[in-house]
Amino acid sequence: MAFASLLAIASPAFADDSPIGTWVKKGEAVKPQITLTIEAWGSGKAKLTYHLKEPPIVLTIVSMLDGNDAPVLVSGKPSGETMAIKLIDKRHSSTIVKMNGKPFGTSKGSFSEDFKTLIVENDFTESGGGNRAGKSTEIWIRK
Repeated sequence: MAFASLLAIASPAFADDSPIGTWVKKGEAVKPQITLTIEAWGSGKAKLTYHLKEPPIVLTIVSMLDGNDAPVLVSGKPSGETMAIKLIDKRHSSTIVKMNGKPFGTSKGSFSEDFKTLIVENDFTESGGGNRAGKSTEIWIRK
């Protein structure tokens, strides 16, 4: 499960023109169910909350969407992981993921034109932060 990820929008708007809302990660039967809630999204600020069912974990990221590191909090506490999320355009982003200051992965996020699907392409050089080494693709569906 790659948390790196996602994001790719620039201004707040209505549901069909914004990622604000709840997203469900499509996954294999053996993986835990993960939801993502995007609570805030606008020029200069995003708040992302990931909810994992098994084991129950809550991850929170508040990013300025400017490519600077933002801490990944686990149940409200620093985890050592950071995500540097940078907007490319309204529907695309790139992210550098670090653990204790050392980069270990990248992600590219792409929202569909109707903001009903999010595809995240991950490339991790080593395992860390709940991510496995290697390339993977995540598909998220708006709830």
